[in-house]
Amino acid sequence: MDILALDLGTSSVRGLVLDTGAAPRPGALARRKVRLTVDDDGTGTLDGPTYLACLAECLDELATGGHLRDVGLVAVSAQWHSVLPVDRAGEPLGPVLTWLDTRPEPLAGATGPADEAAYHRRTGTWWHRCYWSVRLPWLRERTSTPPARFIGLAEFVLGALLDAAPMSVSEASGTGLLDLNTLTWDAEACELAATGPGELPELAPDGWRGRLRPEHARRWPQLTDAAWAAPVGDGAASNVGSGAVGPGRAAVTVGTSTAVRLVQAAPAGAELPPLPAGLWRYRVDHEYVVTGAAYSSGGNLFAWAGRELRLPEGAELDAALARIAPGGGVSANPRFGGDRPPGQAPAGSGELRGLSLDTGAVDILAGLMSGICRLVATNLTELESTVDGPVEVVLGGGALAASGWWRESFAAVLAPRRVRYRPDPEIGATGAARVALGRLDEPVALRDIGRTDEVASATPSGPRGPQYPS
Repeated sequence: MDILALDLGTSSVRGLVLDTGAAPRPGALARRKVRLTVDDDGTGTLDGPTYLACLAECLDELATGGHLRDVGLVAVSAQWHSVLPVDRAGEPLGPVLTWLDTRPEPLAGATGPADEAAYHRRTGTWWHRCYWSVRLPWLRERTSTPPARFIGLAEFVLGALLDAAPMSVSEASGTGLLDLNTLTWDAEACELAATGPGELPELAPDGWRGRLRPEHARRWPQLTDAAWAAPVGDGAASNVGSGAVGPGRAAVTVGTSTAVRLVQAAPAGAELPPLPAGLWRYRVDHEYVVTGAAYSSGGNLFAWAGRELRLPEGAELDAALARIAPGGGVSANPRFGGDRPPGQAPAGSGELRGLSLDTGAVDILAGLMSGICRLVATNLTELESTVDGPVEVVLGGGALAASGWWRESFAAVLAPRRVRYRPDPEIGATGAARVALGRLDEPVALRDIGRTDEVASATPSGPRGPQYPS
């Protein structure tokens, strides 16, 4: 049996086929770029119907290439925190609000949790613009039609394809409304969000499986009998895909954004591990939790620098960076996209300091990358306070695959810890497959998947519907 692994990312949607050992089959990869609408006011949105069309293109490409004929299981890695208001027919009332959107704020006169520490322990989150406790009231005031329900990007996409699309406990934990121990919607969090259970997605039970709707089975007949597993939050999937499962190994993943995370066993109903005040906690599935910190900057900074600073490319850029010591470059605050929780800095908080007439574009790029390394180092120390001693670090993600200097900088800044690199650009998709198979802590042999390029979508990727006013 082969596994189709889908990655519903922020900058692209991807599909790849894995063998029964969760190793990618060479060449069986389809990717489509998606356009994230961003603005200086903190906007960070995706168009849901366009995103769905891009995923369909990926499935069409894989089907045409004959890659879906032996697929028996579909696994999904999906971004956390996204939210979309829909009407009674399930139609979007606006764009998908992604994790990158920093506009939501508490309504005038609103107050937060009665006991912030207890709220943090239960939900793993804070009363923060990233979570539905703040986002839902903000969205209600900006939709002309009162929303009937709120769903995430994964539920919108899978709801269009499958016979049912309940929200996984992993995705639900990213909303900030889930009690991580009881795996039910938290009453106080729902009160803060001014929402009732009927307006939230149904929660998927342990072991849930879905099936393609008949009309889509006719389009992709190879997937007619395939079982679809409940989605896994992208950060949790990346940890599993990089082999960072257990208290002795943390993962540092750099894709569009950056995160440092630790996965630990914590079955539903069992006592949860200690949670430092500055770290979040979400669910991998019903048996594991993931604890860590995330930053809005990562590969998006690399892309920004390449576009705006007229950097050299390829071997020329590598040679220029090699002249700078790992962890060096100008002094930089890389928070261009603002803070992820619990921080409150808005988009546009990045800084460059200590510039001189000798400062070049490559010095600025190096400083930005080194700045992210130092943010990670601070939170990694907090993570280590919950386990016995220093942890081993596994680096992964597409942005690190593109820069050997960045990998060396992480090793230098995180020393004396042992730092290793997992050269797999699709760790999120492969991690989701391992979760679906129930083999989180088993090593998986990696092989080159042959190509990682993105094909431009034939579907227009700009905004197609009304935007939310700021």
